[in-house]
Amino acid sequence: MTRFFHALLLCLLILLPPAESRAAERPMNVVVLYGDDWRFDTLGCSGNRIVQTPRLDALAREGTRFRNSYVTTSICGVSRATLLTGQWMSRHGNPAFQMFRTPWEQTYPGVLRAKGYFTGHVGKWHNGKFPAEHYDFGRAYDGKHWITAADGTRTHVTKKNEADALEFLAARPKDKPFCLTVAFFAAHAEDAHPDQYLPQPESMALYEDVTLPVPATGGDEFFRRLPPFLANEKNEGRNRWHWRFDTAEKYQRYLKNYYRLCSEVDSACGRVLDELDRQGLRDNTLVIFTTDNGYFHGEHGLADKWYPYEESIRVPLLIRDPRSPAAAAGTVRDEMVLNVDLAPTILRATAGGAPAGMQGRDLAPLCQGTSGPAWRTEFFYEHGTIRDRDFIPSSQALVRLEEKYLLWPEFGYEELFDLARDRGETENLAATQPERLRAMRARFEELRAAAK
Repeated sequence: MTRFFHALLLCLLILLPPAESRAAERPMNVVVLYGDDWRFDTLGCSGNRIVQTPRLDALAREGTRFRNSYVTTSICGVSRATLLTGQWMSRHGNPAFQMFRTPWEQTYPGVLRAKGYFTGHVGKWHNGKFPAEHYDFGRAYDGKHWITAADGTRTHVTKKNEADALEFLAARPKDKPFCLTVAFFAAHAEDAHPDQYLPQPESMALYEDVTLPVPATGGDEFFRRLPPFLANEKNEGRNRWHWRFDTAEKYQRYLKNYYRLCSEVDSACGRVLDELDRQGLRDNTLVIFTTDNGYFHGEHGLADKWYPYEESIRVPLLIRDPRSPAAAAGTVRDEMVLNVDLAPTILRATAGGAPAGMQGRDLAPLCQGTSGPAWRTEFFYEHGTIRDRDFIPSSQALVRLEEKYLLWPEFGYEELFDLARDRGETENLAATQPERLRAMRARFEELRAAAK
């Protein structure tokens, strides 16, 4: 009898497809880990020798890191609408913090829920009223680093992000694929609080004995090189620089607390990733880590984001795609990728394709190291006016890896930078290179029209 069962088991093993084939037959799950106000170099794996992000660094070693990842609009609400819709602001129509006009059924969670996915969103929303009816598990909150419950209990927002994500993974129906977006509030400043960045007490020992280097373009000389409507005390980027960075002591204190918030998010991401492993989900879950926009750490005498300079528009992007071959693990890609690419990438992996209105491209060939069509080498950047042109003016740009054209429409002001030799964007060439300016201006108009 024993020999019979051994023979039967052997036959079953022979008939079953390999484990990787069985995994490929299962619908792929999706987890999007979405930070706030992290610029491209706020990770150890991206070359930052101070900030400690061991769990995200490990994710980069297991997947693909994109060195040149950008957002098409550098502000919370617009960028989040772009994440959901795979569209430029010109098409989805959210100019700041409103609900976008793209139909919900054409967003990535909308498509996936219609296909039977269990969908969840926890954390920051910033697109008008949170549409709880469109999610199976939805909890939206942001604005404060410490949340006080009705019973007086205080919880750090990153701990709540983590707990809600783990609850989603525990409570999800085990017979359905799932899609979870964890939208962290950190490391966004608590703007109304005098201390701006409020990490958890146990994080305060981090970076205590470190002296953070000041940016090379942080001096007053570089602030004065900005366009005249920015090089004054009216614009909000300068206002927030005064809040955070206008003395050496404030710079050290606030930026260290910012890094502490980032390290806390890193730990929370690690616990979510550990839970995926505990549930045996690693081999059929697409994991993405990125952020909504970049961030000035005093460069150009500015703070926050919005403007089309590199620190503001360039963001981290890590993708662990279980379809990628083992040899692709730890790959660093130099192609220019955008936040409009994420929704199409998710839907191509899970739903067989994306709605026709999505404007991005599937990143899977880059993650998997396969050959494909030529990749983009430029993109159109746009940002609307917030409040008025003195507060945050409208800006647009044609961005390439080695050159950039900027237009400030309300002032009729142009900038042209040679990024190959002036990465800090300190020398405006618009007045001295007219032929180059005309060529960039013409291409800019083509891309601006295509974004609609």
